[in-house]
Amino acid sequence: MKSALQPYTMCFRVKFYPHEPMKIKEELTRYLLYLQLKRDIYHGRLLCPFAEAAYLGACIVQAELGDYDPEEHPSDYIRDFKLFPKQSPKLERKIMEIHKNELRGQCAALAELNMLQRAHSLETYGVDPHPCKDFTGSTAFLGFTATGFVVFQGNKRIHLLKWLDVSKLKFEGKTFYVIGIQKEKKLVLTFHTSTPAACKHLWKCGVENQAFYKCAKSSQIKTVSSSNIFFKGSRFRYSGRVAKEVIEASSKIQREPPEVHRYAQFGQSRSYNSLSHKNLIMNMEPLVPAMPSTNEYEETVTDNGRVLLTLHTVLYTHRHTHVCPPVTDLWKVTWGLPRVGINTCTCTTLRDWPVDILLTAELRSVLSP
Repeated sequence: MKSALQPYTMCFRVKFYPHEPMKIKEELTRYLLYLQLKRDIYHGRLLCPFAEAAYLGACIVQAELGDYDPEEHPSDYIRDFKLFPKQSPKLERKIMEIHKNELRGQCAALAELNMLQRAHSLETYGVDPHPCKDFTGSTAFLGFTATGFVVFQGNKRIHLLKWLDVSKLKFEGKTFYVIGIQKEKKLVLTFHTSTPAACKHLWKCGVENQAFYKCAKSSQIKTVSSSNIFFKGSRFRYSGRVAKEVIEASSKIQREPPEVHRYAQFGQSRSYNSLSHKNLIMNMEPLVPAMPSTNEYEETVTDNGRVLLTLHTVLYTHRHTHVCPPVTDLWKVTWGLPRVGINTCTCTTLRDWPVDILLTAELRSVLSP
């Protein structure tokens, strides 16, 4: 780090996406997940059919601008919002139509909640795609979600193997294996990565996700091996609480909801700490039910952000106590969205962080080119 270019930008990223984000108890945690999904949409990682893209875009505009006001918003006010990798005039018109007619009266928190409700039903929600080749040599993208192991070819999901049906993940050199049961028959899926290091990284990601979403208790997690005795460092154990423990701990939170400072892409930032607003958020339900996902996706682009060095992994699993653990006086997390804007959340102690834990984050250093 000493030899790296300065200044450093610390980026907060969601690692484990909650299965039902609408049930996250605290508004601050929902807001952080909203920012991640907003980034996923912009970088083409959360693929959307046209109708879903328009609704998600309208929710973002409502959260950041509030209600449509003809005196403040010109006819092309959506043009300055860079929401999607390819943003057509047709899509912008549909976003404005929904923003004007369907979302009026929604506060920022409610618009974000409706965005989470709709986004989590999409097939690529929470997917970090790993490029590889299948046994025929065709390009495929592998991913791990709260539901299970998924395989995409093009924009179509061709495999979904639920975690309960996955019995083993292993790798040998550049070959990755998923062993499971489907329709009461043994299933072995084989994929090939570009390098052994990429294959090992893919395997570790799979082991982590399987442990987090499948195990009932962290005490059940065991050290796993890739089964290749010739590959050094092929033993791995996920360390941290699992999803069920996180959900249980979240339900027991008893404290005043932390204040949320929103840093909008355009316009003034907004924060809400009044009693009436807190009561509204605590009793809030999504207004629009989730829509079923389809395979009609927009064309995507690759996330070209340069993440060069992982500094530290922060797992929000510290005990829920009012005694703050010894940490530095000021923790600052910056959301870096290339060409979109910077959103910053500052907390003075770990106690101020969102302990409504359904998220695991990584602090990474994004270095200047």
